Amino acid sequence: MHWSERKQPHAVRQDHGPVRYGPPAPEPGLPVLPELADVLAASAARTSPEPPGGGTILREAACAYWERRGLHSGPGDIAAAPGAQPLLLALIAAHGGDVLMPRPCPATWMPQARLLGRPAYHVPTPAECGGIPDPFALLETVRRVRAEGGRPRLLLISVVDDPTATVAPPELVREVCEAAVGEGLHIVSDETWRDTVYRPLDTVLLSPAEMCPDDVTVLVDLAGALTPSAWPVAVARFPATGRAAVRRARALDILTALGALVAEPVARAAAHALREPEAVTDRIRQAAGLQAQVAPAAHRAVLTAGALARPPLAGRHLYADLGPLRTRLAARGVTDSMELEEYLTQRLGTPTPGGHRFGDELGALRVRLGTGPLLGSTPQEQMESLTAVEPLKLPHVAQALSIFAAALDELR
Repeated sequence: MHWSERKQPHAVRQDHGPVRYGPPAPEPGLPVLPELADVLAASAARTSPEPPGGGTILREAACAYWERRGLHSGPGDIAAAPGAQPLLLALIAAHGGDVLMPRPCPATWMPQARLLGRPAYHVPTPAECGGIPDPFALLETVRRVRAEGGRPRLLLISVVDDPTATVAPPELVREVCEAAVGEGLHIVSDETWRDTVYRPLDTVLLSPAEMCPDDVTVLVDLAGALTPSAWPVAVARFPATGRAAVRRARALDILTALGALVAEPVARAAAHALREPEAVTDRIRQAAGLQAQVAPAAHRAVLTAGALARPPLAGRHLYADLGPLRTRLAARGVTDSMELEEYLTQRLGTPTPGGHRFGDELGALRVRLGTGPLLGSTPQEQMESLTAVEPLKLPHVAQALSIFAAALDELR
């Protein structure tokens, strides 16, 4: 069955074990931008962490970042943490109630809800994209959860999605937001990947906070596009309401209890990135342009092998359904997404997490394929890919794509 087909109008609660369904191993990113490295080095002697929720400089830089994207806020509406995981954990805890999220979804979402002991439900996505639930399935899910005694309070979405690499159409985002707000749900919009859209001039990106300013908290993990993943920092923008101020205070209490404080040198580098000087915007543009060539090439290889995947529009991944290759995979002892993960990770030599990590059924043969490893195995090769006019013609990129395509093509 095609992975975009709707299987049922309501969601299924997930209570999977931590080993089988834990987050996938991180992939290496592009080399550190020298300008950011200089800022970090200049602050290396600062030994004190930022206060809970981030210092004034970091929060003001986050305000400026969102201001340039049409979202007005003040420093008192911002909270920062050392990475998206502790920040999302604090947001879920501060809101209370049951959590709803699309299927598939980022690998870290379900573990956060499970760690807090919160009931969590997956909702099927529409055929057009991932990252948001089908609005009618969302309404049916809310109805069924309430009929069973649940308390749905929070909806997690990502309009620019990991794992599916899609961008949700504005009209669908509006329908989902109207449905959620109408049912009394608060929305957490994960916009980590918004700056990785391959062709921003051709892609209409609408933040839910633009439509429902009082009912949406925006979350951005800077490691998506602005900073290296080894420098963990994420920021959240709360609505400018009294109720949101109370929730922000709760979130800060939780971050304090966790000791989830941003290191000051990392905070200075993050603030510099959030101000988006020319070197940072150039790197973002170069990285998106590189992926705009490499990711479609990987997508063509997936389709040529007979598998299915939505066309990638952003990010550094593809989400492929190898269900049409089930017979050939079974002959190799691969019958579910855990075995598929092990098989392709070994075959490709890079982490290739199965769909079970993203909320999909274990029996479905779905997998997230990273495009980052196709750019080169050394900083020198990666920089060469980043600056090349035609990166697909570089020997190391061509070879990596050949190995990638061969691993899939042998399953035909």
